Amino acid sequence: MNATRNLLIALLAAGTVVAGPADARRRPQGVEHGLDSPAQPVVQRTDYVMDLAAREDRLSPTERSRLNAWFGSLGVGYGDRIWVDEAYGPTGARQDVARIAAEYGLLLSDGAPVTPGSVAPGSVRVIVSRSFAYVPGCPFGETRGPSVTSANYGCSVNSNLAAMVADPSDLVLGHAGSGARDTGTAAKAIKVYRETPPTGTKGLTTMNTQGGGK
Repeated sequence: MNATRNLLIALLAAGTVVAGPADARRRPQGVEHGLDSPAQPVVQRTDYVMDLAAREDRLSPTERSRLNAWFGSLGVGYGDRIWVDEAYGPTGARQDVARIAAEYGLLLSDGAPVTPGSVAPGSVRVIVSRSFAYVPGCPFGETRGPSVTSANYGCSVNSNLAAMVADPSDLVLGHAGSGARDTGTAAKAIKVYRETPPTGTKGLTTMNTQGGGK
């Protein structure tokens, strides 16, 4: 009895050991067997920093010209965020930066991200933050077996999502709703839907396929 039991345990143990390598051969490393795509957007953020001298809490014409040229060289535009970091709180220099940023269609963001070093007294630091979303490695050239999803599964959808999102940082941090809703627009669409008669009530259109082409 004990010999039979020991033999059975040995066979089960051997079966378990054999199943491991066989399962590893059927499932290569990195293969996804679920519906979640491994091709997920990655957000890359770059901060550009410029320090400006502020005299009597304002920017001189020379400093304003430097800032305007810097914005132009960076190609500042939609999707970028601009912060002003001041050593001793809000000053008139912030208003000068806001006026120049408005020429590029941008508003200043509240607060400021952490940057290397500290702002020297009598100066302000302007930070331009630019985020870029992409799906690394797409499309994949790997060929897989018929029992698993394609290596390119999710590449198209997630690449389009990364390209179309207005603020790529929303993919990481999210974005709270403004709370403002236009009920008139929603009611107008519902009214049109309710008052439009179904197309089937008008019957089918009769077309004469016999005609004179001669």
